[in-house]
Amino acid sequence: MTNAIPDFQTAINNLVAAFTQLETAKYALIVAILIAVCSSLLGVTLVLKRYSFIGDGLSHVAFGAMTVATIIGFAGDTTENTYITLIITVLCAVLILRSGQNTKIKGDAAIAMISVASLAFGYLIINIAKQFGIYTGNTNGDVCSTLFGQATFLTVSLDQVIICAILSGLVILAFLFLYNKIFAVTFDESFANATGTNANLYNLVIAILIAVIIVLAMNLVGSLLISALVIFPALSAMRIFKSFKGVTIFSVALSVICSTLGLVLSAMYNTPAGSTIVAIDVIVFALYYIIGAFKGGKKV
Repeated sequence: MTNAIPDFQTAINNLVAAFTQLETAKYALIVAILIAVCSSLLGVTLVLKRYSFIGDGLSHVAFGAMTVATIIGFAGDTTENTYITLIITVLCAVLILRSGQNTKIKGDAAIAMISVASLAFGYLIINIAKQFGIYTGNTNGDVCSTLFGQATFLTVSLDQVIICAILSGLVILAFLFLYNKIFAVTFDESFANATGTNANLYNLVIAILIAVIIVLAMNLVGSLLISALVIFPALSAMRIFKSFKGVTIFSVALSVICSTLGLVLSAMYNTPAGSTIVAIDVIVFALYYIIGAFKGGKKV
């Protein structure tokens, strides 16, 4: 009976072949590292502000946005798909924040409504388009890859790397330039407003940056798994460090290591890249949770 799991030597051979002979493997590694850096930078703020559900909600929105981009005629152009998805997701980020400020609709309710509606309408639209011949792709396969990431990371193209590098650079620069303001609104919005900082504006900036990160990570990780890359490195870092700066730096380093290791294991054992990376993040969090229990790290 053949073992379903490749032996170690075969796995090493697969790894060497992937990363030395295939350009797409190198592209995937670059994209994974860029996404890891961006998502972990904002993850600490989202966890501390109790905004974790915004990332999760926007990841659902991104699925609906991607189906719209596909149906309106850009199915063959990944670059155009990314632009359309990004615009829709950013607009929904603004809508979620505005709706959350409505006294009749609380923030968590607004996120739930928009995210669930996006999933439902996205899946409905793509199936209707299939029936009318507007969409000719593999509905189940495309939906699955959008929700959970591509079955293999070897589909990453040079165009995706370029887009990811540009947008990731903007996210990183925005975070560094606005670090003090983000720090202020993260810990005390009332004090920030009292000192002349427009907390609502910077909350909006944070939501937009998260929307950009989610769109960047969709192809590699999948819309349903993206929020794990945002949350788990931050939670792990909080078990060890107590300062905002320390948690942020360690979260970035840990996220890069987990993403790289996940991608390597994915290449070795032919598993889905997104799911493998998230699994590594979860295991690492469990380890740091135990370590934090002994060291007295921050409980979240």
